[in-house]
Amino acid sequence: MRVADTTENVRENEQHYDQSYRDVNVDEIVNVVENFEAFFDDAVRTDTSWYGMYMDGFAERLKGKRVLELGCGNGVNALAMSVLGAQVVAVDISSESARIVNQAAERLGFGRERVQGMSGDFTALNLEEEPFDCIVGKAFLHHLTEELEREYLGKAAGMLKPDGEARFFEPAENSPTLDALRWMVPVRNRPSSLNKKAFANWKASDPHPDRSNSSHTYLKNAGLYFEDVKAISLGSIERFHKLLPGGSFNRKYRRWAHRVDARMPIWFRHKFARSQLLVYRNPKLAVANRDSL
Repeated sequence: MRVADTTENVRENEQHYDQSYRDVNVDEIVNVVENFEAFFDDAVRTDTSWYGMYMDGFAERLKGKRVLELGCGNGVNALAMSVLGAQVVAVDISSESARIVNQAAERLGFGRERVQGMSGDFTALNLEEEPFDCIVGKAFLHHLTEELEREYLGKAAGMLKPDGEARFFEPAENSPTLDALRWMVPVRNRPSSLNKKAFANWKASDPHPDRSNSSHTYLKNAGLYFEDVKAISLGSIERFHKLLPGGSFNRKYRRWAHRVDARMPIWFRHKFARSQLLVYRNPKLAVANRDSL
């Protein structure tokens, strides 16, 4: 891909998310964090992005760790990790996102040494030299072109401690047939692909680039910079909650679906996954440095 295309991807993301986060109510973010225990307990059992990001005891491992979050959005996850004991640097392309994080942190009495919001293109930011224990992104990589993803992963690998971990929650598209059927079903503001004109108009305004979100693609890109890469497939059954009415029954169904999904055969989970947790360890730069000693 040309450099101009990568720059355009960054610019479009910045414009889109500046607009998206401009009207976020900081008081609501503060209220979530002030009632953290109840929020977090429900979120990690129900909402797929929280369930995936915090699976395998991630919350318990955060205390005392230095964490970089890429694409911090409305800041709730960055603030949550801070409550769980991490020192967090939260980065987003949107200056509005950094504003939300810093304003919420100030109202909560969290100092900059505990959580700090920053804005800008990650590849151009000058962050502190001290390496991170963990780098995370929650629904972040799929907003990047594959070329930009590789640039981000290369820089991230160089900023991790040798025993550090990069952890990303992303959509999964491992079945072309299933995805074609998925596009046919209208959801929220997205029309059916069968309505060609409306779908084309929606696609033209969609901030996501045309790219593969398959597990294979993510792991191939990560394998350039990490020795150990894996994808944990999620949501093969939970995906159907979008066809159900909202409310308490919907959330109860999602909790049930996560439990059932965990017991399904790996091939089934991979093929029908709606989402995935990507875990990258042993950055190759650290391995090379260790082997040269």
